[in-house]
Amino acid sequence: MTIAVTGATGQLGRRIVAQLLERVPASELVAVVRDEAKAAPLAEQGVEIRVATYTDVPALTAAFAGVDKVVLVSGNEIGQRAVQHGNVIEAAQAAGVSFIAYTSVLHADGSPLLVAPEHVETETLLADSGLAHSLLRNGWYHENYAPSIDAARASGAVVTSAGDGRVASASRDDFAAAAAVVVTSDSPERVYELSGDVAWTQAELAAAIGEVIDQDVSVLDVDAAKHAEILTGAGLDEGSVHFVVATDGHIAEGHLAATPGTLATLIGRPTTPLVETLRAVS
Repeated sequence: MTIAVTGATGQLGRRIVAQLLERVPASELVAVVRDEAKAAPLAEQGVEIRVATYTDVPALTAAFAGVDKVVLVSGNEIGQRAVQHGNVIEAAQAAGVSFIAYTSVLHADGSPLLVAPEHVETETLLADSGLAHSLLRNGWYHENYAPSIDAARASGAVVTSAGDGRVASASRDDFAAAAAVVVTSDSPERVYELSGDVAWTQAELAAAIGEVIDQDVSVLDVDAAKHAEILTGAGLDEGSVHFVVATDGHIAEGHLAATPGTLATLIGRPTTPLVETLRAVS
């Protein structure tokens, strides 16, 4: 069995490769990357490197030659992802791939999150492709809150418009481990709703950051308009401001709070505590 991982030098992809190396021989892994030089550490471990971008169907088809299963790590070009993912699916079909595991988003088909529509489009493409597949619907990453650490150092506060909303985030390593389990399973399920064991509040985020930086950190809970004003004043571009404020609104509505326990069950251990990951990225 040969497994290919797309985006294999990215923040999630490289972790998935690392997790797979603990489960299968390096000779059974293919890292599909844009930049071969960045993949040198993987090559040194015996992983085969093949170069292809999400926009190049012929290169992707060649990269999938002889591959049985693909982990399709969602791209990071918002607005282009559905088309790019479709290219990967088309190439997988042409190359005779038998199975795709796709990194989607938590409760994609009913989620108002700004990232959800492209994931839903991709899920539909997979359903229409006839390929066997699993949807790894990942919740929020602990690492998404790394910027809050420096902001708290400067201001002594976590600024939010999420109110009492909770976030059941987990580390990228947790989600990567789950992907490795699913793609090496003999009978994977169609959909996995994946999130952390603990749905934390903004006060708990502030406490975790305070522990990491050894400083008292408070919560500045504001409305959406004030939150946008503060972020704009801090230098964020309009698109980023809209994304952050909209996400906090969805957190307030409970869309990232689910704790089904599926992720911990898959990886065979509790998910990583928030403070542990924040300490690692601080």
